[in-house]
This record gives sequence, C-alpha cells and structure tokens, in this order.
Amino acid sequence: MAARTAFASRPATQAGEVSRFCPPRQSCHDWIGPPDKYSNLRPVLFHVPENESPLEQRLRELRQETQEWNQQFWANQNLTFNKEKEEFIYSRLQAKGLGLRTESGQRATLDAEEMADFYKEFLSKNFRKHMSYNRDWYKRNFAITFFMGKVALERMWNKLRQKQKKTSS
Repeated sequence: MAARTAFASRPATQAGEVSRFCPPRQSCHDWIGPPDKYSNLRPVLFHVPENESPLEQRLRELRQETQEWNQQFWANQNLTFNKEKEEFIYSRLQAKGLGLRTESGQRATLDAEEMADFYKEFLSKNFRKHMSYNRDWYKRNFAITFFMGKVALERMWNKLRQKQKKTSS
C-alpha cells in the first residue's frame, strides 16, 4: 500500500493536496491516473501481486522510486519555470510602461519573439540541471530495463520448472 501514499508527496508549497485517484482493490494491473496538477506527469499505482518474488518486488520499488523522483523534479521545475516566466513578462511589460492587464481587462501578453528570449535564457540557465536529470533518468531506465529482463527470465525459468514437474510426475 506504500504506492498509494506516493501521490501525497508534493512540493512544500502545495502540501495537503492529495490526488483522489484510487483504483479498485481487486485490480490485477497497474493503473495510470490523470495528469498531476504540478508535474503534468500521469501517476501510476503499481499492482502488488500476492506471490511477488523478491526480484519482482525490487523492480516495482525501483519503478516507484523513479516515478516519485520524476514527479518531484518536474513539479519543482514547472514551479520555477512558471515563476520566472511571470517575472519576465512583468518586467518586460513594466519596461514598456504597460500593466498586467490591457484596457479591455484582458491579461497582457508578449509576442513570440520576446517569449523566445525568455525560453532561450531559461534553458541556458538550467542546462546543467537538465543534463544531470537526463543522465540520471537514463541510468534509472537502464536499471529498470535490466530488472525487467531478469524478471522475464525468472518467470520463464519458473514456468519451465513447473512444466518439468508436471511431465515427470
């Protein structure tokens, strides 16, 4: 049941908000929820089989840890991005002598070229952080893929052993 509590983890600024996503208890499959409000990632509740082997458990836990790591990274990244984007828009509008609202009351915006300046600056400033994230993401996914192969081999081996027991009986 530890997977069910994973959806409660949010950046400190959003503490107390918990997803209502909950599959039926008798489900035998992983369930994918709606996109998270902060990270935009779709959370997964991992099915825990009754006869889960230690290798299958390690794979599931690694997948859960990776999901929580991704969730936290993107929630924080999106929070930072949105905050800096709003500050950039405000400073550019202020430099032009404009307010946050147009005369008709609509939210003031910048053109695509001006926003391109922000995106380029943001990506340049966060280059090392994104490179580190990508490197860690590849390591985690390689480990998950490796464990998936080991689990597949374990299941195949167990089926062969059961088959041999039936034919030798």
